[in-house]
Amino acid sequence: MAGPDAAFLLGVADSVVARATGDEQVEVVVVAEQGTEVRVYEGEVESLSVADTAGVGVRVLDGGRQGLAWAGTLDPTAVGALLDEARDNLRFATSDPHAGLATPDGVAPVDLDLLDPAVAALPTADKVALAIEVEAATRQADPRISGIESAEYADSVAAAAVVSTTGVRATSAEGVCWLSVYPLAGEGDATQTGFGFALARRPADLNPAVAAADAARRATRMLGAERPTTGRTTLVLDPWVTAQVLEVVGSTLSGDAVVRGRSPFADRLGETIASPLITLVDDPTDPAAFSATATDGEGLATRRNVLIADGVLQMFVHNATSARRAGTTSTGSAVRGSYRSAPGAGCAALALAPGAATQAQLLERVGDGILIADVAGLHSGVNPVSGDLSVGAEGLAIRGGETAEPLREFTIATTLQRLLTDVDAVGADLEWLPMGAAGVSLVVRDVMVSGQ
Repeated sequence: MAGPDAAFLLGVADSVVARATGDEQVEVVVVAEQGTEVRVYEGEVESLSVADTAGVGVRVLDGGRQGLAWAGTLDPTAVGALLDEARDNLRFATSDPHAGLATPDGVAPVDLDLLDPAVAALPTADKVALAIEVEAATRQADPRISGIESAEYADSVAAAAVVSTTGVRATSAEGVCWLSVYPLAGEGDATQTGFGFALARRPADLNPAVAAADAARRATRMLGAERPTTGRTTLVLDPWVTAQVLEVVGSTLSGDAVVRGRSPFADRLGETIASPLITLVDDPTDPAAFSATATDGEGLATRRNVLIADGVLQMFVHNATSARRAGTTSTGSAVRGSYRSAPGAGCAALALAPGAATQAQLLERVGDGILIADVAGLHSGVNPVSGDLSVGAEGLAIRGGETAEPLREFTIATTLQRLLTDVDAVGADLEWLPMGAAGVSLVVRDVMVSGQ
């Protein structure tokens, strides 16, 4: 496969926008993606799929009302009917004085090299070989690995175009490939599953050994786990957990959440909301982020937005509509679930400014506590209005500055506000993960843990 042609997608969008009339605003989003997924089991291909998908979304605004229409094809007949469908849907919409398309703001997109032709050009046989290799490496990584539930290679090459009557005309293209493996470990009567992964922009940078070691560690470290004693203790969040927490924090700093009164930080601009060790940045222009992109969901240039600096709340992220509601301007932070939906406002690539200590050094400083390896139900376990947080967790006891016995089936209870202010140290182990945030080890003092 050669990969989607961004110039062709731009032409499709141009053809629809050219039909706009009168005072109506028209925005067209065209997306195409090619992807491969190979799953192996015991050294043999269990399934292999290669998929090409494409679609067009049209948004029409007139008199404060908005109409949407979409098609999961680039067929000219289907695309040609979308503008009239969106106009028809607009008749049933409620008027919103703040509704409107983004307009160019003079910020030039950063030149990001996010699409390596090697992803699309890699022969299928090589993709299968990578999946088989990660499965075999995981079996050999630890004698307690008793089986592999699945091992996979997958990739995605995507391109998009956004064109509007307000002068937006932008394209973007990204590619990524990854390995994932899910082993089963056993020791005595105890069994435990785990997972491991490796991601890269280029297939040559994928390392099956890294994914295998990660999977074996996750599958074996919780064998024989017990519940901890209830009480207040110091937590060290593993980078995998910190990244998930940052995504939740980022959702509360969305302009959409703020203007709807669904953020505990809505009225706190310029105030201290976190430890002075916390500087939180949303930067989709960082090519190290696997969610990096040069343009946002409305076609404006993405940019580096400093949300929290030395513990002080600096800003919220906005798309065009949330910015109008808040009396400000877009921060290049429009996000779309797909071409089928209107854009919202959200963070894309969150990261904390790292500290200077390794995780091992942080554990030594903590002395006694719990290393949180994973949490369950984090997004549903946070009240977006009050910030109350209650989630299930598992991890390892910290005793004498080192990891000790595994712990599971306990609950962490705090608030987002207190979690941020109680941060006592930030690690140096910044790692971009397969989500919209980077992970880093994080020490949080005096947190309530409910176990037994």
